Amino acid sequence: MLFNSNMITAKKIRLANLKKLILEKRTIRGIAEAAGTSPAYLSQVLNEAKSGSGTARGIGDVLARKIEAGCGKPVGWMDSRHDEPDGIPVAKRLDGPEFNGPDYGLPPGNFMRIETIEEGDPRYITIPKVRLRLTAGISGFEVEPYLEDESTLPVPLKWVRARSLNPAYLIAIDVRGESMEPTFYAGDTVVLNTADKEPVDGAVFAINYEGEPVVKRMMRDAGEWWLTSDNADQRRFPRKICEGDRCIIIGRVVRRETERF
Repeated sequence: MLFNSNMITAKKIRLANLKKLILEKRTIRGIAEAAGTSPAYLSQVLNEAKSGSGTARGIGDVLARKIEAGCGKPVGWMDSRHDEPDGIPVAKRLDGPEFNGPDYGLPPGNFMRIETIEEGDPRYITIPKVRLRLTAGISGFEVEPYLEDESTLPVPLKWVRARSLNPAYLIAIDVRGESMEPTFYAGDTVVLNTADKEPVDGAVFAINYEGEPVVKRMMRDAGEWWLTSDNADQRRFPRKICEGDRCIIIGRVVRRETERF
């Protein structure tokens, strides 16, 4: 993905500048926290994932101003090109094969390779990213679009087929809280297989626990099922028994997308 044309669009300029900020900040999460937005959404902007309307997600005016303010840039910085002194556009420095070379001052491994997923790319399917709306004592759940738009998460079709998953039963949600660290961090996105609700000892599930969506590891002990946390601080995150309508499995966690390295 090289932006060599003089007719570069405003959307691509903002995308290139977002990539430049990643070089400065090292992580999407740092930029998202500074701007008060979701790292998962910025990740989808970087991958040019499609929204429900079929257009690539981009950085709107409001978000652009928040990013500028949070990252210490002047108003309008996101809308201007910031080519390097040698004339190589920012985007090439991120995407080019020489990105990890010594000329760029980055040691091997300190980079994120960006892949553009074109609409209709047969290698990928899109999974709806949703919020869960639950009610205590019921087995069903409702979903609503996530954050800025009708977000979707692209995942490799090869990965789906290798696990014999039915895309119709896959949804993506964001992890909340610290209870599952270091396996999952707040803001990580996980894919749920809502067709898989059979408890498995040691597996991770999304649970409707007393009307609240939680992500927990299920453990079998003394003939009972328990919800456990991976966080070592068991005083803050004690295990809870999973029984009856208080604890209803929504789906098994089958994939994680994270910005933590």
